[in-house]
Amino acid sequence: MEARVGKAVIELLQGDITEQDTDAIVNAANRTLLGGGGVDGAIHRAAGPQLLAECRTLGGCETGGAKITRGYKLKAKHVIHTVGPIYHAAGKKAPELLASCYQRSLEVASANKLTSIAFPSISTGAYGYPLEEAAPVALKAVLDYLKSHSDIQRVSFVLFGKDAYQAYQEALRDLWPSESKSN
Repeated sequence: MEARVGKAVIELLQGDITEQDTDAIVNAANRTLLGGGGVDGAIHRAAGPQLLAECRTLGGCETGGAKITRGYKLKAKHVIHTVGPIYHAAGKKAPELLASCYQRSLEVASANKLTSIAFPSISTGAYGYPLEEAAPVALKAVLDYLKSHSDIQRVSFVLFGKDAYQAYQEALRDLWPSESKSN
């Protein structure tokens, strides 16, 4: 499924983010940026030990922030690391912090003259953010950014599993009904 925002395309894919051939993939990292479970561990394993070595030089990252590294053994040229909120700990700030992950990642991509980026569903694994709540926050943050920034040409949401794909598909139809179409 995809939607257009100006010249940019937002696409929903079901698959493995480590396989994406794009300017940058986004890592749903922890605050240390030193690897972990889920998508974070998968990206670190696929990129190789050089990614961890570079991450050690970054000094971690705050929740809602984003930092960039090279992609090393990945098809993606770069990895943008962002730290999503832990749903229950963040309380009422969870949507604001989650939106910031997407916005800051896009800002980092723009600052580095990148035109394509692939996101996982940030915070919906071990951090407990419900998919039905996270999907509209994520998509709205990206749509809002693309409305005022023409440098990003393609944003992919690479979703692991049918449930995640369906949640994002429904949210995209709700947020952008006239522009959403199935592939």
